[in-house]
Formats: sequence, structure tokens, C-alpha cells
Amino acid sequence: MTGRLVIIGAGQAGFALAARLRALKDDRPITILGAESELPYQRPPLSKKYLLGEMSFDRLLFRGAEWYADNNVEIRLSAWVEDIDRAGKAVLLQDGSSIAYETLAIATGASPRQLPAAIGGDLDGVFVVRDKRDADRLTAEMRPGRRLLIIGGGYIGLEAAAVARHLGLEVTLIEMAERILQRVAAKETADFMRAIHVQHGAVIRESTGLVRLIGENGKVTAAELSDGSVLDVDFVIVGIGVSPNDRLAKQAGLEVANGIVVDAFARTSDASIFAMGDCAVLPWKGQMIRLESVPNAVDQAEAAAAFMTGGTEPYEAKPWFWSDQYDVKLQIAGFNLGYDETVLRPGAREGSASVWYFRAGQFIAVDAINDAKAYVTGKKLLEQGREPDRSILADATADLKQLLS
Repeated sequence: MTGRLVIIGAGQAGFALAARLRALKDDRPITILGAESELPYQRPPLSKKYLLGEMSFDRLLFRGAEWYADNNVEIRLSAWVEDIDRAGKAVLLQDGSSIAYETLAIATGASPRQLPAAIGGDLDGVFVVRDKRDADRLTAEMRPGRRLLIIGGGYIGLEAAAVARHLGLEVTLIEMAERILQRVAAKETADFMRAIHVQHGAVIRESTGLVRLIGENGKVTAAELSDGSVLDVDFVIVGIGVSPNDRLAKQAGLEVANGIVVDAFARTSDASIFAMGDCAVLPWKGQMIRLESVPNAVDQAEAAAAFMTGGTEPYEAKPWFWSDQYDVKLQIAGFNLGYDETVLRPGAREGSASVWYFRAGQFIAVDAINDAKAYVTGKKLLEQGREPDRSILADATADLKQLLS
């Protein structure tokens, strides 16, 4: 192909696609359309080191402006896409202009779910954490002694709690399910992470939902909770999950199912349109899944680039994730969907452990808490399609290397 590739989305997947194509010596014209005013940047550090003031924004940029000029990649910032004209093979922008494409890639990511306005979600002082603007607005709020309510006990909420406690805020986190991390991790992992937060002074209230936020003069001041209590707050962070940004695909008539449906080469139901990253639903081990992770965004985009340049290798996702909270590094290999058994293995040093997941007797994932050896071992077993020896897992004194021999 020699015609223009238009990439909608200037996040991890969009940048990775353009960079990989240039690394593969593909010289087709490329235009990246980014809705934000910033050059493409890493998002995970925003809610951690950037918010803590430990990393400047320029260090988050994938590349400086010169890279785009040197590699003949046009990047348009503050460019909001209104529609896709599939028949005319053009992207229509909010300012009334259009850009013709031969190939189109949708890498629009996902957006945080918002609280409804009916329960106070539109009050000042209610935040989500997804982009630089969110992080910059939060920086002004993150001051010692202030009272923060976090709604949602998933990884987003727990990471925000860790940062806030590090900065000296009073933190209460509520989770409407019976425990934190209920949707994404086993009870053993949740118990470990909860204990860490309690040790650091965060208040974790499970089986507790939000009834409504209360405001004065348009700003949040309190929260009424499902147990009947009212909590005074200075601001609120909402971490109740994300939704794929698939609006454009729906409007264009592409196949959508809680994300943009793609095949193993990242192609949508229109052969000239690809989708990748958090907005895409891809085939994996006989099922369709959506992976919200940086590694998947990069790997899927690079696999698509290889296919666009003549490759024939289908993308096989190798799910892995991570979460940093206080001095704890949680590393996850595999996808624990549908697990029916877990094995908890103490780590070699204090404050470390691993949780091994099984479904119908088959090893499917591992959570490694401050335990790099367990993570590396579990990841290799999954990649090789091998089962861990249960007797070695059960023996806390055994060397995990034996699982690979």
C-alpha cells in the first residue's frame, strides 16, 4: 500500500503503529489525529510519578516533535473526529475539514465511566484520572490533610489511594461489591492489597456504595453512603471502570460489541479499517475479549503494522499487566477469566506472595506481589503452554525454577 494511513487516536496504540511502520521501512504517508493538545505520551505514570511530582511531563512523551518531522509523520493535535465516511474513504473533522485515507486505524482507547449528574457527578471537585488534563487538575487538590473519597476498589481506585496517602491526604475508599478487586483478582490478592492500604492509613469500606454526593455552591462537600452514613469530603476520585471509545465505529456501521470487533490481524468488518488497543475486541483462545493494557496496545499495533507490510502472522495476545501501589509491585501474567481454583504461595521474602489461577485444572494466570521470580516463571509457563507442578507450588521452600526444568 502506498496511500495515506490515517490513525485516529494519539495514545499508546496509535503511536506504536506509526513507529513500527517506520521501523519496518514503510514510507506511506501517515497522519495521526489526536484529540488532546499534547504530543503522544505515556498514560500510566500520570496517576503515579507525574501526580507525585517525581516525573516531568516531557519525560512522558514517546518522542519529541522532531521525530514526527524526521519520519514524515503528520500529527494533528486538538483534532476531534466527527465521523468516518467509509464510502468516500475519508475522515470528517469537527472543524469541517476532511482527510482521505487508503487505510484507517482506530486507536481511540477508552474513557472513564462518570457518575450520573442525578447523584452529584457534575459537581466541582469530582474527578476521573485518564489524561494529562485530569492529572493537572488533581495536582491542585492533592494537599496534605485534605479529605479524599475514592469511589471504586479496582486498580484505578487503589493506585489513586496509594498516591494520596503518600502525599498525606486522608483517604476513604468505598467499594460496593463485597471486596476490592472482586472483578479482576482472587480473594487472596485482594486480602494482601487491602492489608497494605490499611497499614498505610487508608480507610477501605467494602460492601458500601454511593447514594449521592452532596454539594454547596456547586462544589462537592459530602457523600451519602449506602450504609446510611454521611462522609465529609474535600474532593472525590471516581474509579468505576472504563468504556471503549467505539462511537465512530458504531456510526460508521462497523461491527461493535462492547468495543470494535477485529480479527487476528486487527482488521474490522471493513477490510480497509483496523482497530487496536483498549477500544478493540479481539479473538483469544476461542473467545472475544477486550484487554485494557499498555502491553496489548503496543503488541497489537505492532502486529497490525507487520500485517500492513506483508506479514502473515496472526496476533496472539499474551496478557500481562502491572500495578504499583506504595512500595508494592503487583505483576500479572495471563488472564484469569473464569478461574475456579487458586493456589496461594508465600514469597521468598517478607511482603511477597503469588496467587496461581486454574480453570478446570488448567493453569491460566498468576498474580505476583513483590515476587518477580513467580511472575517470570508463570509467564514462561503460560507462553510454553505448560502446567506447574502442584507439589512444587505447595512447597514454599522449593525453588520455582524447578517448574521450568
